[in-house]
Amino acid sequence: GAEGRRSRERGLKRRLDDLVVGHPKLETPLDAALMAAHALPAPGWSTRLRPQTEPEQDPDLPPLPGETPLLIPEEPAPENPSEAFLRALDHQLRARQTKDSRDGYISAECDLHPVNEDVASAAETLSRALTRLRDPIRMLADRLAAQVEDDAEMDAPTRQRIEAMIRTLHRRAISRLSGWIGMLDALQTPPEPDVTPTFVDFIRTERLPRTRATQGDHDIGLYRHWLDPTIPFVSTIQTPAHGLLMTSATLRDQTGHGDTQNEASWHAAELRLGATHFLKPPIRASVMSPFDYATQTRAYVITDVSGEIPSLAHAFRALFETAGGGALGLFTAIRRLREVHRRIHEPLETQGFPLYAQHVDAMDNATLVDVFRTETHSCLLGTDAMRDGVDVPGEALRMVVFEKTPWPRPDILHRERRRLLSEGRPGDYDDRITRMRLRQAFGRLIRQGTDRGVFVMLDRRMPSRLLSAFPDGVDVRRMPLADALEDIARFLRPEEQENGPPLLQG
Repeated sequence: GAEGRRSRERGLKRRLDDLVVGHPKLETPLDAALMAAHALPAPGWSTRLRPQTEPEQDPDLPPLPGETPLLIPEEPAPENPSEAFLRALDHQLRARQTKDSRDGYISAECDLHPVNEDVASAAETLSRALTRLRDPIRMLADRLAAQVEDDAEMDAPTRQRIEAMIRTLHRRAISRLSGWIGMLDALQTPPEPDVTPTFVDFIRTERLPRTRATQGDHDIGLYRHWLDPTIPFVSTIQTPAHGLLMTSATLRDQTGHGDTQNEASWHAAELRLGATHFLKPPIRASVMSPFDYATQTRAYVITDVSGEIPSLAHAFRALFETAGGGALGLFTAIRRLREVHRRIHEPLETQGFPLYAQHVDAMDNATLVDVFRTETHSCLLGTDAMRDGVDVPGEALRMVVFEKTPWPRPDILHRERRRLLSEGRPGDYDDRITRMRLRQAFGRLIRQGTDRGVFVMLDRRMPSRLLSAFPDGVDVRRMPLADALEDIARFLRPEEQENGPPLLQG
């Protein structure tokens, strides 16, 4: 917290001062925790972590006349154990990384093992430092709990405040520190060959490229993910539950092979949801959809749109205009979303179709969806957060446009899950994830019996085997953009096609 500074934030000492003053049993662990907290990264740590031997400007940006990029000598490694560990991680990553530029960021990752000696040594030092921080906080929480239990005359507000503080100490400090200590200690033991790991550990960095306008933000992290995330999911919800109902229109993957794949699709769904970890096997049930997808929807794969930004922008603008608004554009990359938005927002708004965009407009996702739902002729651009779970019934959403087939990102976490959880069929694993994403996106269109909508994929390379992602009866058409625009206009506005365009009178 912001100890000793003028801020609305309150650190541990400021929150507890009036409760612990005059109580040595509470003051002692609090003081010890505050002293041990100096092992945490100090303000400005990311600036000190930034590589100081690189040019201060983007290497792709030509220097200004008379400008010479300066090299700043690297600062000595900090004594702070947290910063020393982060710097060691950064050095290991730089020795192994393969860079990939996307969305304006330079992101890179590498496997944690085999661990460099510097990383192992810094991790051992940091683990001891964090233990010295966790133990007095745990002692403080225990003594606060004992105070509540022993003081029968304590007034209700004070009791509630102390109990809330105990919960906060466990949630925000003790559990987090314990997790870090466990991860740092496990770092000393390399994974055994031919043994399926419980966790996937890797190092990842993200930073903005340096330009004349910015020095760039640098971050580095040690990441640990469950190989099978359904294990903690099941352990969390199974213990307090008397029963559990898991339901969704996209529980099972449809491969297009009919009844021969029925059992396989159920098995895959149980694996994906963690049902195989429950104490009792699940009872399966499926019901027919209440919607007539064959009548209410159309799907198109556009065959003449390249992946270049100008071509994409033209396609999005033409499709949104044809739909008359009420369109959701989905992107697999933030940079491409921003570029398309920059090119089409003014022409669309001139025609009365306001365009909103995630990662562009200064609104959270929920507010963007609320505005989009209210303004029935508006359009919205977004990424996967807009693909899953967005509910916009009626005329407000009548078109979904995908910029690119949403294949899984080939990062380390996906690589390990694909290798160890695919049951020997890595290609099927990727296809199943992609079909589920397409089904989720298609599901945004029809939310009630009177809805009508079209789904458009601008990636001409989308393989036919993924078309089973769409519900039975959906007519999927591959055609050029111009033909698709005519077909979409006839489908969404049949009355205009029958009666001709409205007569304009002055």
